[in-house]
Amino acid sequence: MTTPSHANRDLMRAINRSTVLNTIKNHGPLSRTEIAKRTRLSAATVSAITAELILSNLVFEKEAGDSSGGRRPILLALNPRGGFVIGMKLAEDHVTGALTDLEASIVAKTTLPLPAGTVDTAIDTMAAAVDALHSSAGNFREKLLGVGVGLAGIIDHRQGELRYSPIFGWRSIPLAALLEARLQVDVRIDNDVNTLTFTELWFGRGKGVENFLTITVGRGIGLGIVVNGQVYQGLQGGVGEFGHTSFDPEGPLCACGKRGCLETYAADPGLLRMANEAQARGELLAGSLTVEELCCLAESGHPTARAIYTQAGAALGLGIANLINVLNPQLIILSGEGVRAGEVLFAPMRAMMQAQVMPGLSADTRFQIDDWDDSAWARGAAGMILRDLFESPIHHEPARLASLF
Repeated sequence: MTTPSHANRDLMRAINRSTVLNTIKNHGPLSRTEIAKRTRLSAATVSAITAELILSNLVFEKEAGDSSGGRRPILLALNPRGGFVIGMKLAEDHVTGALTDLEASIVAKTTLPLPAGTVDTAIDTMAAAVDALHSSAGNFREKLLGVGVGLAGIIDHRQGELRYSPIFGWRSIPLAALLEARLQVDVRIDNDVNTLTFTELWFGRGKGVENFLTITVGRGIGLGIVVNGQVYQGLQGGVGEFGHTSFDPEGPLCACGKRGCLETYAADPGLLRMANEAQARGELLAGSLTVEELCCLAESGHPTARAIYTQAGAALGLGIANLINVLNPQLIILSGEGVRAGEVLFAPMRAMMQAQVMPGLSADTRFQIDDWDDSAWARGAAGMILRDLFESPIHHEPARLASLF
């Protein structure tokens, strides 16, 4: 049994290793002397840790740096191809997978149809996605550090359990364990917006930002929250259900069983509902209409289609104004498939936000809009595994820290 003193030494060693690795990742290439200065660790400690990182192929020695009169120093840099991770987005009718390197750059990607919404079919399809990535990218399995899966729903990421999926209707599914048994590799699962937020925090627009929000718009409306540089995940993974905040308690029925959720006005199903109602009134031509077609009509100036997007944008803007009033974030990243709507959605959103944000807060928050790509969800899921690699142990859950003692 590990004694407390041994556990303390193990924890300190892990913290120092993380500090050195992240210093190289964020500021490299660096000499060992510069690493010691930046981290305030001893030269002997830095030498031992960097030797371990080189041996594990996470760091490599680059060309020598500038000399100040003596021997030119050897520089150390993160080895992007020292390991690989796979991220997957489990959607209603398909699985998107992406293989990334240690800098979250996509090496290969694939999309496979999901023929039926059963757990067994989903496991089979995700395993097939891993095989497809292996075929297209060559032999990476020996360097595969893990697989991350993101999907909509309430997820206990600590236990790897999908507590509830509104899309599939699944409840209490040990999804991480099932996929881990199939793939024989570490698997992490989380809400897809949280996975996107992790990757924004570590490698994207949120890097170096202490307090920011990621809001996704599309099939639903999601929210990722970063407070003091950490993704806030709530008690059991139920945080960030922004789309199910109440917009009108007497409004349309939502997929969650409640009425008047924000999603019923600003997400894709809400847009199509309003379009169907307009068709019934004779204001839009009858027939099957996709969100993309509705957006094209709005962009071309069709008054009814524009009115639908104006209502959706105003609803979204009101919801975001409430978030700003409560959380006062430095940055809001707007992401998801819905950003493709552009100004027909954003103009009324901004107008409502400006009208409803409390005076004195409106100038504090920066906005950035993602240039959306479908593989972003999968890249976000890969970020969960990269987080495990780079995050300091001092930020791990108490239960994981307690296991060291």
